[in-house]
Amino acid sequence: MTRDRFALPRRGVLLGGLAAPFIAPHGARAQARDKVTFVLNWTAAADHCPYYLAKAQGWYEQAGLDVTIEAGRGSGASAQRVAAGTAQIGISEIPTALLARSRGGNLAAVMAVYANSPQTFYWLRSSGISSPRDFPGRSIGNPPGDAARVMWPVFARRVGIDPASVRFVNIAPPAKIPSLKSKVIDITTDFWNEHDLKAREFGADLGFQRWSDLGLNPYGNSIIANGDVLSKQPNMVKAFVQVSQRAFAATVADPEPALRALFAAVSGLDDWTQHRQWERVKELMRDPTTTSVALGAFDAARMKADYDLIQSQFEGAQPFDLDKAYSNAFLDTGIKMTAA
Repeated sequence: MTRDRFALPRRGVLLGGLAAPFIAPHGARAQARDKVTFVLNWTAAADHCPYYLAKAQGWYEQAGLDVTIEAGRGSGASAQRVAAGTAQIGISEIPTALLARSRGGNLAAVMAVYANSPQTFYWLRSSGISSPRDFPGRSIGNPPGDAARVMWPVFARRVGIDPASVRFVNIAPPAKIPSLKSKVIDITTDFWNEHDLKAREFGADLGFQRWSDLGLNPYGNSIIANGDVLSKQPNMVKAFVQVSQRAFAATVADPEPALRALFAAVSGLDDWTQHRQWERVKELMRDPTTTSVALGAFDAARMKADYDLIQSQFEGAQPFDLDKAYSNAFLDTGIKMTAA
């Protein structure tokens, strides 16, 4: 086994059990905290509630971090911000992050949040669409930075249609359901954890296709970090990752404190929707690696498959050293995802 290039000495941030207080790095309480701008992939929802739990409980502060959470505009946009250094840490789907890396983006992935792809297409059966093979000539509504739009050529080729056969319409995330309902668009994209809201709205008229059911299952949302930050402040990244790991594990055990922290920080969220979202988030987090190696761990073979997908499907994607594009070295291997 090769040594992880990001491997850190054993000394550093220490984490105990879920209920135990943090032991901050030596001198963290006395020194100024490291400022961290953390950009989400979208506006905050249940999949982000562990970060709000960690912030509300003071866990980031206890680890020597002053974390500012900012809403994002899609994985493509967050990957750009992290690569440019305007946010030290962010969330992006792995294929989008790898594509950015192939185009010179200075970033690397340090924790897998979704071990399974959340990507799903939605449409109304009454519109005459029965499967993605009926997409040609139709309109797909989503934001410009949406990872599904970035990865659309891969999906289109998988189902055997021309990527240029659809028309994309720019809409904001809150407009997806209203636009589908009013037939402003024919199809939209969303994460699987948002499924229950659409099922409640459209009932039996809702058609959908999960990417993973077609065998297209790259890693989904992951925590990414700027390359210069990784080189110059590895202990800061390790602290952020391990606090976040702990927060996710705590939320898996009991989601109520995390959801309360989310609702306190973000207005306009529906309790019913967010609780159901979180149940599906747990499904997306779970795979053999996250349950046996560590919550948030990447599997090397799967990462190689995601790399090969990007290299084979996108013109202009330049080869790069995959080992430098992700790492498990910042994770606490004592924290694992629960089995189903």
